[in-house]
Amino acid sequence: MRLARLRTLLVPPLALIVAGCIYRMDIQQGNLLDREQIDQLEVGMTRSQVRFLLGTPMVIDVFDPERWDYAFRFERGKSGKVTKRHLIVWFDGDKVKRIEEPDPVPAKESAAAG
Repeated sequence: MRLARLRTLLVPPLALIVAGCIYRMDIQQGNLLDREQIDQLEVGMTRSQVRFLLGTPMVIDVFDPERWDYAFRFERGKSGKVTKRHLIVWFDGDKVKRIEEPDPVPAKESAAAG
């Protein structure tokens, strides 16, 4: 009887303490690009020059091979704060035709900071 009462008093606080000690790791997915890399990207560059500068794109559209998507997502484990970046490079044949930045990378901040 005394042991059952002791369990009733100790188990809930111990469960709360253990639940608060769960480690949540940071999750990074995609291409981490900084402002300097993006600023070096120019209309007229070849696909191999873009790949050398930015790396392999996260997504090459199967239905539109003229579009390369560089996507980045970073989630802080502890806070759950999510940072997203997205860059689209459009080609005409082998040359860059247009560059779109729906989620721009700030000048003095890395995409994972914050």
